[in-house]
Amino acid sequence: MGIFSFIKNAGAAVFGIGKTTEEENAEKSNQLREIITGLNLEIKDLGIEVDDDAVKLTGEAADIATKEKVVIAVGNTNGVSSVDDSLTVAEIEVIEEAAMAQFHTVESGDTLGKIAKNYYGNAMKYPVIFEANKPMLSHPDKIYPGQVLRIPPLVD
Repeated sequence: MGIFSFIKNAGAAVFGIGKTTEEENAEKSNQLREIITGLNLEIKDLGIEVDDDAVKLTGEAADIATKEKVVIAVGNTNGVSSVDDSLTVAEIEVIEEAAMAQFHTVESGDTLGKIAKNYYGNAMKYPVIFEANKPMLSHPDKIYPGQVLRIPPLVD
């Protein structure tokens, strides 16, 4: 899918910031693995390589939604500024570009309703965005500036 950029100091504080060593990178990798496992996002043969604030993900996701959620869960971690998504998808899905999820970086004053209005033309479609970002989101009102959200296409 490519390399995604994130705001390094926004997101869940999982590991400290400081001089990076191989040992610290290995610990960061283990902590990111625990986050993914804790969210019940299963990736076959998950590989996580950390180099300071850059993370490379490898392995096989069951579907595109799981793949995108893993990228966002890792990218929304404090101290991560980029995610190199080298994950593959088990199910071969033919998806037109218009049918793929978009990504939105939350800005100050954003709500899921405001974001839904922007992408779907209807603020009452905010549950679509909330569901697309579970389990990373625990409540529709718990979003923060700098967080990146999946915005799936509306399915009629």
